[in-house]
Amino acid sequence: MTVNALPATTFPGSDRFYALLDAAVALGEPEATTDALRAALESLIRDPAVQLPEVVRTPVAGHYARRELYRSPVHGYSVVAMTWGPGQDTPLHDHDGRWCVEGVWQGELDIIRYELLETDGERARFRTAGTLRAGSGSAGSLIPPHEHHVLRNPHDDAVAVSVHVYQAPLVRCARFRHDGDDWYVREQCCLTVDPGN
Repeated sequence: MTVNALPATTFPGSDRFYALLDAAVALGEPEATTDALRAALESLIRDPAVQLPEVVRTPVAGHYARRELYRSPVHGYSVVAMTWGPGQDTPLHDHDGRWCVEGVWQGELDIIRYELLETDGERARFRTAGTLRAGSGSAGSLIPPHEHHVLRNPHDDAVAVSVHVYQAPLVRCARFRHDGDDWYVREQCCLTVDPGN
């Protein structure tokens, strides 16, 4: 896979951080890779020697922050740290057909999963498939076609930080705007990153 590399952001423990991610992604097969990435993130989050850059603890007013830490020139994956101010969330969205592993580094996030029932042109019908409150130290994965979800910081007085490892840089996705009952309108979205690395 060819990818425009982004030099690795360095921070205390970053050598171990990237080495564990490289070893997991080198496995190749999506289920084995995402299993290994979940275990790697859980280990890294709990390791006091690994300290993400201080900027990832700073929220951005008006939206959750996306700060890309790395794009692997060898394996093609991307690492994005997200900062969730009090009550910040995503719309219902997909990951453009890519697997992803998400680990909560600080605070808590609600993950609301959706099951795609049918599509009708630019509309899609979903059913809520469950909500999970993920705390610091936990990690989960999404493998298409099971990739539709909402992430939300459930607290109005705390910041949350999560780390997301994407199969390839996630520069676009589909967002879904509620259109009555179980129906949503699909809207293509270009994703950007916030400054600060």
